[in-house]
Amino acid sequence: MSDETHAPVAGPIPGFHAVIPAGGAGTRLWPLSRAGHPKFLLDLTGSGRTLLQATVERLAPLTGPDGVVVVTGVRHEAEVARQVPGLDAGGERGRLLVEPSPRDSMAAIGLAAAVLLERHGEDVVLGSFAADHVIDGTAQFERAVREAVAAAREGYVVTIGITATGPSTAFGYIRSADPLGVAGAPSAQHVAGFVEKPDEQTAIAYLATGEYRWNAGMFVVRAAVLLDHLAQQIPGLAAGLREIARAWDTDARGDVLARVWPGLTKIAIDHAIAEPVAAAGGVAVVPGDFRWDDVGDFASLADLLPAATLGDEAAVLRLDAPGAFVVPAAGRTVSVVGVPDAVVIDTPDALLVTTRAHAQQVKGAVDAWRTAGRDDLL
Repeated sequence: MSDETHAPVAGPIPGFHAVIPAGGAGTRLWPLSRAGHPKFLLDLTGSGRTLLQATVERLAPLTGPDGVVVVTGVRHEAEVARQVPGLDAGGERGRLLVEPSPRDSMAAIGLAAAVLLERHGEDVVLGSFAADHVIDGTAQFERAVREAVAAAREGYVVTIGITATGPSTAFGYIRSADPLGVAGAPSAQHVAGFVEKPDEQTAIAYLATGEYRWNAGMFVVRAAVLLDHLAQQIPGLAAGLREIARAWDTDARGDVLARVWPGLTKIAIDHAIAEPVAAAGGVAVVPGDFRWDDVGDFASLADLLPAATLGDEAAVLRLDAPGAFVVPAAGRTVSVVGVPDAVVIDTPDALLVTTRAHAQQVKGAVDAWRTAGRDDLL
């Protein structure tokens, strides 16, 4: 098709709201990312904006100024409100929804869906986008979201599948099938299924078929459709979220949250909705032909940055250490000698030394310090 056919339409999408789940500790980016100040609250790209702020700015043109909802925990409420002014957590119809405790992504996204349904009615469409991902390619991203909304209005749960640039073993995959045939979503396809993170040979085989894309965890769906699916899969969770939503904009919010929230099923949206609904033919995928990164470890962070340092490059010396990634956050000079692809993260209270090849294992250090009782480091 011509570029003119695919030209993005300007302006907010009527009836569309963006939901940003902002949680987690980003343990593979420890000690930069901590439970009390995780990666979505950090400027990890040197842009002058945190990952959360960049996500809000990316989505606001598609929703309008009042169409972005952030779901976060009590521990991060104040900092999220500071970084994104106007969410108005305490006021009626506020757009900062605060969870009393973490219950995984289904509860977070389902809460937003139920509140939006109460406020805006049956036709409201939501898109869920993580707070800590990096996207480059505004026009391509907006085009994909607009197609996803068009497909969602036809009753599908829609995901945006990222065009794979290699056989990554760090991501799950989406297998696409036949074209969806929905007006307004010319590139959408049915989803044949979701698969977990593969080994390298399996990933190579996936990409050779041309049927697989990376699963970035982006979902677009009518709020009513999402909650109806949830009622079929996990009735108690759906009922609890609807009960909380009915009380959300009233004085009863606190009492209902305290009574209902702790008993909600803790499960990811992929397992609760995406996988079983895909098996029944109810999930579609729209290609995401833009650069995407979940900033999942220091190897991916290093690849995102133009220089191999986050911070003061003058404080870093490399001798026979190509590809070394250094964060001199403690204010000291750092010298790396003879260690290619080293990763050195120097903070005032913790020092991490590893390599890019072992970046996915940093979470193990966090687990070990937790076992040792060093919660002050987490």
